[in-house]
Amino acid sequence: MLAFWTILTASLVAVACALLGCYLVLRKMAMVSDAISHSILPGLLLAFLITGSRDSVTMLVGAAALGLLTTLIIEFLHRKGNLQSDAAIGVTFTALFAIGIILITIFAEKVDFDQECVLYGEIAYTPLDEWILPNGYSLGARTAWLMGAILLLVLAFISLAYKELLITSFDASFALAIGISSSLWHYVLMGMVSLVTVTAFESVGAILVVALLICPAATAYLLTQRINRMLWLSAVIGVLIAVLGYYLAVWIDGSVAGAMATVAGLLFLLALLFSPVDGVWKNKWQKAN
Repeated sequence: MLAFWTILTASLVAVACALLGCYLVLRKMAMVSDAISHSILPGLLLAFLITGSRDSVTMLVGAAALGLLTTLIIEFLHRKGNLQSDAAIGVTFTALFAIGIILITIFAEKVDFDQECVLYGEIAYTPLDEWILPNGYSLGARTAWLMGAILLLVLAFISLAYKELLITSFDASFALAIGISSSLWHYVLMGMVSLVTVTAFESVGAILVVALLICPAATAYLLTQRINRMLWLSAVIGVLIAVLGYYLAVWIDGSVAGAMATVAGLLFLLALLFSPVDGVWKNKWQKAN
């Protein structure tokens, strides 16, 4: 059952991240996920300093607040500071992450506040945190239920806002002309990305969250030119990453999160080389003929 709950949790995280990652890739904002996942560190510490508690709800609120603040700062630097998006992202996440490290050094040096766990995560431990009812019956891994609820929220969001997300992702000027606010939907999308990131990072770690937000979507992008197929493909690829990554970790007796990130990179490499849409080998074959 430990393997089942680990793979299920990873699959739920992967699908939720992959679906939102498709829109980040289309908007050329993939590294926003990296910024959010690293900048939430000061949010965790500030939540602890204000409340004196390290419970999951407190940490989630603090991380979510910093995640949203990160997107606002990036957008402000991009629009008002005339910085390129990549420069705004780089400045924001390095500055906030550094502030988090400094705050930990000053205020929480003697507190069991493991920033390495935040970065790397250990999804293999998620089955140990069980959701136990008052009558003593266990419903399984608490994180799996939480990520299941988050995935349903993501699916509802994409279903209800499919047209708006599609138009604003491809043609912001046209969206404005027909009365759809690109800025509004940008912030709503970034809010959803922040929610998924801060919910998932406790179990899988920041590095794997970034991999799951970018790699499945980027891989699907190489395999199709239609957004609806890209969404479905990215979800399937996310599940493959979870399953293959887990058994790779068992085989090499290594980190589950690290193995999943490695599988994500390998699947992207295969798509890059052999994609029937625009793969390296296809282009070479066409040039040769």
